[in-house]
Amino acid sequence: MAGREPTTLLDQLIAAARDADPQETREWIEALEAVVRESGAERGLFLLERLEEQAQQLGIVPHVQPYSAYRNTIPVEQQGRYPGDLGVEERLTAIMRWNALAMVVRANQAYGELGGHIASYASAAEIFEVGFNHFFKGDDSAGDAPRNADLVYFQPHSAPGVYSRAFLEGRLSEEQLAHYRQELSGPGLSSYPHPWLMPGFWQFPTGSMGLGPLSAIYQARFLRYLEHRGLLKTSHRHVWGVFGDGEMDEPESIAALTLAARERLDNLTFIINCNLQRLDGPVRGNGQIVQELESLFTGAGWNVIKVLWGSDWDALFARDRNHVLLQRLASTVDGQYQNLGAKDGAYNIEHFFRQDPEVQKLVAHMSEGEIDSLKRGGHDFRKLHAAFSAARSHQGRPTVILAKTKKGYGMGGAGESRMTSHQAKKLDLDALKAFRDRFALPLSDEDVAQLRFYKPDTDSLEMHYLQERRAALGGALPARKGDALRLAVPALPNWGGFALQAEGKEMSTTMAAVRMLSGLLKDAQLGPRVVPIVADEARTFGMASLFRQIGIYSPHGQLYEPEDAGSMLSYREARDGQLLEEGITEAGATASWIAAGTSYSVHGLPMLPIYIYYSMFGFQRVGDLIWAAADQRARGFLFGATAGRTTLGGEGLQHQDGSSLVMASMVPNCRAWDPCFAGEVAVIMDHAMRRMLDEQCDEFHYLTLMNENYEHPSLAAETHADLLRGMYRIAQHRPQRPGGFVRLLGSGTILREVMAAAQLLADDWGVSSDVFSVTSFSELARDAREVERSNRLHAGAIDRVSHVQRMLAGNAPVVAATDYVRAWPQLIAEYVDARYVTLGTDGFGRSDKRSALRSFFEVDRGHIVLAALQALVREGAGDRGLLAEAAQRYGIGTDAVAPWLR
Repeated sequence: MAGREPTTLLDQLIAAARDADPQETREWIEALEAVVRESGAERGLFLLERLEEQAQQLGIVPHVQPYSAYRNTIPVEQQGRYPGDLGVEERLTAIMRWNALAMVVRANQAYGELGGHIASYASAAEIFEVGFNHFFKGDDSAGDAPRNADLVYFQPHSAPGVYSRAFLEGRLSEEQLAHYRQELSGPGLSSYPHPWLMPGFWQFPTGSMGLGPLSAIYQARFLRYLEHRGLLKTSHRHVWGVFGDGEMDEPESIAALTLAARERLDNLTFIINCNLQRLDGPVRGNGQIVQELESLFTGAGWNVIKVLWGSDWDALFARDRNHVLLQRLASTVDGQYQNLGAKDGAYNIEHFFRQDPEVQKLVAHMSEGEIDSLKRGGHDFRKLHAAFSAARSHQGRPTVILAKTKKGYGMGGAGESRMTSHQAKKLDLDALKAFRDRFALPLSDEDVAQLRFYKPDTDSLEMHYLQERRAALGGALPARKGDALRLAVPALPNWGGFALQAEGKEMSTTMAAVRMLSGLLKDAQLGPRVVPIVADEARTFGMASLFRQIGIYSPHGQLYEPEDAGSMLSYREARDGQLLEEGITEAGATASWIAAGTSYSVHGLPMLPIYIYYSMFGFQRVGDLIWAAADQRARGFLFGATAGRTTLGGEGLQHQDGSSLVMASMVPNCRAWDPCFAGEVAVIMDHAMRRMLDEQCDEFHYLTLMNENYEHPSLAAETHADLLRGMYRIAQHRPQRPGGFVRLLGSGTILREVMAAAQLLADDWGVSSDVFSVTSFSELARDAREVERSNRLHAGAIDRVSHVQRMLAGNAPVVAATDYVRAWPQLIAEYVDARYVTLGTDGFGRSDKRSALRSFFEVDRGHIVLAALQALVREGAGDRGLLAEAAQRYGIGTDAVAPWLR
C-alpha cells in the first residue's frame, strides 16, 4: 500500500485508519457537527464546498469516487411521520405478493411453457405500494379534458404485482388472473406492459430493457416542452420510473441522464430496485452497484437518495459512534451481500458481525431471530416514503432513489437472494406454506395447495383503505385513454400545391418535404401541433430556415449571441421553440418522437411529430424503440432522408440504406412508403395525416426521401387513389415495330432509371411497356395478403381481387427495380402470376458517383433493359443473342462477381 494513492473504497477506509493526529481529526469533526447543530445543514454544506474549493486550489484533492457512506441518505430525524396505516398496508402488500405468486405458479403448473416472474415483484412490492398509496396520481379528468395523472414506467418483470393490485381494486377479474400469459385461450393478461394488447390498462411498454429509463426522461422533457410552448399546463404532473439495477447496464438506460440534469427536470424520479441481482447472479459480485450508481447519477447531475437499511438498523447506527459498522458494510461486496441475504441469522452473525469485535459488540444483545429480521431499506415503508417525499419536493434536478432490496423477498429457501431466483416459476407445497406463514396470510392449507387467489371482503378495513387511497390520488393506475379530439388537416393545395403542379421543376424529395413541413407549420390550427424533430442534421436536410421561423426548443432560452447572428438562417434557441434538435442521439430523438406521437393518449392533446433523419440510422439503429412506439400506438411521421443505397454517393457502406423499408414492413402498424416524386410525397402525407389525426388510426408512416435533385412532373388527380394503394401507372410505351411487352415497376429514385429503361426498350428493341410507380410494396403486399385470406375463408363467395392482381393481370413479364435489397420488391412476388424479376442493392455499399453505384448494384437503366430482355427470351419472345448484344451496347461486363458477394 505504501506510496499508492487509495483508489477503492476499502483502500480509503484503510488510509483513514492511519490517522496521524486523531485529536485534530476529532476537533474538525466536532466543529462541523456544532455548525450543523447551530446553523443547519445548509451552512454545513456551504463550509464543505468552500473547503473543497480550497483543497482544489492547493492541489490536494484525491481522485475519489463521488459517492457517500454506505447508509441511508435521509437521517432518521428528517424522515417525518408516516402518513398511512402501516399495519393495513403491510397486510395488503402481503396479499398482493401472494396473488402475484399464485398467478405465475398456477400458470406454470398447468402449462410449463408459459414462464413468468415471481422474484422481481417480491423484491419491489413495498416500492410499488408506497407509490400507489401515497404518490402515484391517477387521472380524474372527464371527457376530453387534458389528462392530469402522473406518468409511471413500471418495471416489466413486476407486472404480476400490478395485476394483483388491479384485481383487488376490481379492475381485473379472477378469470383474467387465471389466464395470465394466455391471451388466446381466454380473457388473458399480457406478459409485460403492452398497450397494444391491453389498450385500456398499460400506458408505456417497458419490456425491452433500457427503453423505459430513456423514454421516461424524454416524456418528462416533453411535459416541459408542452408547457413552455403554452399548449398545456403540465407542472402538476410527475414522471416516475421503477427500474432494476441490472437494467442500468443497458446503454439506453443511461443515454439521457445528462439531458435530464441539464434541463433541470425535477418532474422526474427514478426508483432503482437494487436487489443486487440480475438474471444469473449478482449485478456487481465483486463491487457495489449502489455505490456505482450513486457515482454515475451524481456525476450526471442528479439528486441521489439512498435507501439501504430499514428502521431496525437505526438503533445500531445510533450506537455506532466510531462508524465501525458503517465501515464493515462499506467494505462488503454485493456477491457477499447476496450470500448473506440467502442465509439465516446464525450465518449472518458468524460470517458478518463476528468478523470485527467492535461490530460484534453492537449486536451482542440481539438474538439470531432479530438479526434475521433486519430489513433492507427497500422493504421499509417509512424509509421509502421519506425518500419518495424528498424526491417529489426536490427542485432544480431530477432525483434517483436507490432502494436496496432482496430479490425474491419472502420466498425463503425457494428463491430469496438465490442465484436461481429470477428463473423461479414453481414452488413446492412446503415453500408455499412458508410464504403464507411469513406474511400471516389468512389461507388454509387447502387454499395454499390449490393456489387460490385471495381477496378480502368488500367491506373489510383493507379494501376500504385500498379504495380510499386511490380515490384520494385521483383514481386507478395504470390506465390508458385512447380517445382524443380530432385535429383538422388543412387542404392539400394549401401546403402541397407546388408539388402536385411541379411542371418539371428540379428539386429533391427531401427539399420538397421540408417545404411542405414549412407550409404545415403556417396553418393556424395544425401548425402549433406539429413537432419537427431532428437529431443533428437540420442544415443537411435544408431545415435551417426553421431556426428563425419557429426556433429550437431550449428551457433556458438563448444565453449567448450565436456566431451567425447576422445571417438570415441564424441559430436561434428559445424557451417556446418548436423544433426539437436533439443532438447526435437517434435514440433520444426517437424517444422524443414517441413522447409527441403518444400525446393524444398521454395528455389528451393530439400532436403531429415529424422526425427526419439519415435513413440508415433509423430502423437499423433504433429498431427496438420503433417497435416500442408501435406497441405504444404512436402516431406520426418518420422521414428517412438521404434514403437508398445509391443516392448518398460519397458516404459509403455504413451510411447507405438498402434495408430500412424491409424492416419497416415488418412492423404491423407502420405504413412504409418509397415515393419518387414530390407530388407522391404530398398525396401520401395528406392521406397519412387524415388517417392519424381525423380517423384516429393508431399507426405511423415511414417515408423515404432522397437528396438527389431531378425534375418532378405534375401529378394528375385520377392517380391519387391507386398511388395510395401502393402502385399506379405512370407511363406507357408502344413503339411501331413489335418486340414483345413487359411491365416495369420502380420506386424511389430508381423509378427514374426504370422510366429511362422503358424508353431504351422502345427505341432500341421495339419492346412495349407499361411503367408503374410503386409507392409502397408493403402496402401492396398487405392488401394482397388480406384478399387472399378472405378468399380462402369465404370460398363460397365471389373472389376479391387485390390491387396487385388488378394492375398486373396477364402473363407479360414483370421487372421490378428499387434502391433497396431485393426482399423489398419480392414482398409481392407470390401475388404476381407472370414471370417476376427483381433487381436491388443487396450487399455492402460503396463510395462513388451515383451512376457508378447504380451500375455496380445492377439497378441502372442498362441492367433493367437486360433483365427485361432476358424475361422476354425466357418466355419465348426473343432470341438469346439479344442479351449479349444488349450487354455490349450498355457496357455491362459479363465476368464480374455479383455485388452482394463482393
